[in-house]
Amino acid sequence: MSDHFDLLETPLQGLQLIHRKPLGDSRGYLERLFCQSELAKLLKGEAISQINHTLTEKTGTIRGMHFQHPPWAETKFVTCLKGEVFDVAVDIRMGSPTFLRWHGELLNATNHNTLLIPEGFAHGFQTLTDECEMLYFHTAAYHRDAEGGLNAFDPALAIQWPLPVTEQSTRDREHPMIQQNFPGVTL
Repeated sequence: MSDHFDLLETPLQGLQLIHRKPLGDSRGYLERLFCQSELAKLLKGEAISQINHTLTEKTGTIRGMHFQHPPWAETKFVTCLKGEVFDVAVDIRMGSPTFLRWHGELLNATNHNTLLIPEGFAHGFQTLTDECEMLYFHTAAYHRDAEGGLNAFDPALAIQWPLPVTEQSTRDREHPMIQQNFPGVTL
């Protein structure tokens, strides 16, 4: 794609892995985490509205599966700055051929990958090491009234988490299971 990024397709349409290409020498490296002009095609006219940084302390912790309903649906660029996570996106777009399918990627401080999670996907991750730091670029600001969530252990999703769970927030643990008439989101 460019001198700074390679785009890799995943099995879920629109969900992409962005491989950042660091430029290095004996001192270390510099890498571009984001570039509006180079990634404009992926943003579909949206701008980055919010940037979040998280720290998750314990191995085995699960965060997610979170999304925002329209009109506050968001595209996320998710990067692991420290540690390693199993990062998961679930397609919840009504009418999508991959509706309720999930895809996971390993993100860590050394593989230089970012997961691009488009609108209409729920997102979560499990930490595979202690002290995981994540950086999120969002195309929409967080709106409490628009938040939604899926249960990370819903049998309808059957996400294969790599480790036993050590921590999960009460809020995430209490997300309901998907009912037979779950409509997904309309974009």
